[in-house]
Amino acid sequence: MVEKQTAGRDALSEFAPKFAELNDDVLFGEFWSREDKLSLKTRSIVTITSLISKGIIDSSLSYHLETARKKGVTQTEMAEILTHLAFYAGWPNAWAAFRLAKEVYADDLNEEEHGGFFGQGNPNTAY
Repeated sequence: MVEKQTAGRDALSEFAPKFAELNDDVLFGEFWSREDKLSLKTRSIVTITSLISKGIIDSSLSYHLETARKKGVTQTEMAEILTHLAFYAGWPNAWAAFRLAKEVYADDLNEEEHGGFFGQGNPNTAY
């Protein structure tokens, strides 16, 4: 179930009331509520992919990373999503996204079990 969104109105109701209305009522109110078409978990993944691909690594990405976590995207899944995206959306974009994701998933990280976002595998001793 989608939570009632008021971020648009909270931030822009006086400056851009129509945009605030479209953000809260249409984008989040109508579009995100179509769970019979696409799950909230999948919508979160698609949105994160879109933001990172466009190089939007800001509070909106943090918000959608948190939403993804709440909708069931695990730390392991997010690490794999961001790793996959690195090859398609750019390595620097992925690095920046990992920084935000580590903050969002900080409570979920268990270094012993999962190795964290970057701790998997053996050290590179070739150099």
